[in-house]
Amino acid sequence: MRVLLAAPLSCLLLLVPTALAQITIVSILDESLQEGVSWLEEAVSQAQRKTGLSLSQEIVKVSLDNENDGKDKLCSALYNGVAVVMDMTAGGWTHARDTAAAHGVPYLRLQVSNYQWMAATDDLLRSRNATDAALIFGSEAQLDQALYYLVEGSVVRVIVLSGVDESTTETLKKMRPSPSYYVILGTTEELSKLFTKAVQNKLVTRDSRWTLVATDHKQDDFDRGLLMGSTGVTMMTPVEEVCCTVRNRQNFCDCDSLVIPKELTVNTMLTLTKALKANGATNVQGTCEEPVTDPPSTASFYSAFQTELGSWPNVVWNADKLQTVPELKFDIIAINSSATSVVGSWNTSKELVLNPQYEHSPIRRHFKIGTIMSRPWVSPKTGKEGESSSSIDPANYIGYCVELSARLAEHMKFDFELKFPDDGQYGARQKNGSWNGLVGDLSNGVTDIIVAPLTMTSEREEVIDFVAPYFDQSGISIVIQKRQREENLFKFMTVLRAEVWVSIVAALVVTGIMIWLLDRYSPYSAQNNPDLYPPQCRKFTLKESFWFALTSFTPQGGGEAPKALSGRTLVAAYWLFVVLMLATFTANLAAFLTVERMQSPVQSLEALAHQAKINFTTTRNSAIYEYFHNMAKAEDELFRVWKELTLNSTSDQSKYRVWDYPIKEQYTHILQVIQESGPVERAKFGFEKVLKDKNGEFAFIHDASEIRYEVYHNCLLTEVGEPFAEQPYAIAVQQGSHLQDEISRAILELQKDRYFEALSAQFWNSSARGSCPNDNDSEGITLQSLGGVFIATLIGLALAMIALAAEVLYYKRGGTTLVSDLPPKMALKKASEKDHISRINVTPVY
Repeated sequence: MRVLLAAPLSCLLLLVPTALAQITIVSILDESLQEGVSWLEEAVSQAQRKTGLSLSQEIVKVSLDNENDGKDKLCSALYNGVAVVMDMTAGGWTHARDTAAAHGVPYLRLQVSNYQWMAATDDLLRSRNATDAALIFGSEAQLDQALYYLVEGSVVRVIVLSGVDESTTETLKKMRPSPSYYVILGTTEELSKLFTKAVQNKLVTRDSRWTLVATDHKQDDFDRGLLMGSTGVTMMTPVEEVCCTVRNRQNFCDCDSLVIPKELTVNTMLTLTKALKANGATNVQGTCEEPVTDPPSTASFYSAFQTELGSWPNVVWNADKLQTVPELKFDIIAINSSATSVVGSWNTSKELVLNPQYEHSPIRRHFKIGTIMSRPWVSPKTGKEGESSSSIDPANYIGYCVELSARLAEHMKFDFELKFPDDGQYGARQKNGSWNGLVGDLSNGVTDIIVAPLTMTSEREEVIDFVAPYFDQSGISIVIQKRQREENLFKFMTVLRAEVWVSIVAALVVTGIMIWLLDRYSPYSAQNNPDLYPPQCRKFTLKESFWFALTSFTPQGGGEAPKALSGRTLVAAYWLFVVLMLATFTANLAAFLTVERMQSPVQSLEALAHQAKINFTTTRNSAIYEYFHNMAKAEDELFRVWKELTLNSTSDQSKYRVWDYPIKEQYTHILQVIQESGPVERAKFGFEKVLKDKNGEFAFIHDASEIRYEVYHNCLLTEVGEPFAEQPYAIAVQQGSHLQDEISRAILELQKDRYFEALSAQFWNSSARGSCPNDNDSEGITLQSLGGVFIATLIGLALAMIALAAEVLYYKRGGTTLVSDLPPKMALKKASEKDHISRINVTPVY
């Protein structure tokens, strides 16, 4: 009997049913299943001996890389005559099934692959909420068989490897994100060898992450000495009744020497030959070139086969796939170096059944989240910002990105650690095409996720993938230091320059002296004409003249003016001087206080570009620097196109000939200033340069959200203009990562819960700044500006008290009590006369 694995659908055979003494079975094998040939040879030999049929077998090996070779062998076998086609490939060869059906040849698929082992492993991983795992197989054949199951739709993201060596070890260590679980599938001997290599290569680092799936019944031979300390693994092994199932026995099944696929092949072949004998075996003969209009029916064969299969316990017939399915059962246990616990069981019909007494805590995934040190995104709780490139415990840091990462970890059930880039950069493309910074770490597998203020650009999307944005349009903004008003109690004195104040004092002194001289020497003054003026008329002595000149600056005026025309002329000119000087001082004081409250000298990016007093810069290798670089290149390109258009224009293009270039080259100038000033390595250095310039003549162009945060926390900073070039921030993952969809769903759910609004309010809150000295400029002039006026008044009061003390002291020492402007001799004479009169008028009373 010959077994043919597969034949093309296009091969239409001319079928000629003939009764032959020898039955041909065509058996189809995967090329990687080398031991399958010996299984089939033994199976045909036993079937021929037990049924008495004369069997011939044609073995067709199928390779996905060279399927045409298998098609040719199938056509050749059909040409010689075939009784049945038995397909033992892991995924089933559709071409063989269709070709057999088209020519009336019975087709039977036998499941000898590790399909059910893979299904049991998949169910176990899903019960532990695993989203990814590394599958390690003992042989290439097992790996190829498993791929058919994985392609059908396993929900677990996997990486499949054959064996454990230096190459696979490096692959697993560099895998990002690192697998949450590891699975080894093979015989017990293969499990021991592979797990030993895993331990030696330091892949076994966390408890219960490893699952060992045995394909035989020798689990007791596994060396528990490999399970050092409390490290445990999960083992999945077939139960004893599987031995009886695959051997088609009721008892005495001998599990020790059992090779399950081989025994299934032998017993299936025996059942098949019995059905052929009962149905009357015939070969179908024909060619692939000529079509068949009326192929013979295969219903009687399938009926006979199912009848024979009925006596085989726990093996069922799948009519849709024309496949025999053995119902297998596995025990699942957790073991360490000394203890064993029952986790559950799995069988084909009921699938996974967990032991309710066993508590298994699903292992949380562990990710390295790349971010960058920048307030308010990430900053240390205490101490200085570290520059270490090693992974950092997130518990030591605070910030928007730390809070978001923790929320995602809670939502998606994973653990994480922060990873800062060595160069502290967001990432830029290097000359050799590679990337540095955050983007480079992610694309190279150093990190699993980027949670940072990272803008979505087309250049970055060439090497990484972005998920749904988590932060609204941020854009670019300008920060500059506020012009600080000098706190001076005598600030009103600074309205006029020192030489003006000296001139005013000089004018007052000269005027006082001139009034005294004019009043003393003018023949028409009250002093020189006592008969013409009343006795109480003001006499302009030197003291009175100075007092008059000084009080003329006050709203009350200087008092009684001189009587002579010359004195009045001088006083009139002096009053005009006083009025003009007071008006000038008042106007300048108002203007001075107004200018002091004026905002920054620039109010937009355009104004910043068209001035030369204020320097500015941005961060190196950032999206902002790239923005100005690209805009400057665009201006250069537009200028080149315009120049060519105007110089080489035809008559129809003469309208482009204009005197001035119609596009402002502001970005070219901005980029030039940035390069001359020198871009800073990190944002904090930019803010430090702004704060060092006390005159407010240095600006920092940076991310608008970070600038707004610094302005809210520093009274010395102010934001200039409105943000521009707005772009969203998004989380990034490696290209093709399964995390992209998972994180996107989590972001959308957080948006639905308005989480991001609350998180933004936590960090961008104007109340965090508190009360700043210049916040209340609109409420009026502060005491610090005019405090000198009060001090001058207090000084006058102090001087008055000193004068009073001097007067009292002088009086007690016998000084005159008269206050007179007369010469000293006349004053003494009048004082003695007054004293004599007072003595005469005193009448003693007895």
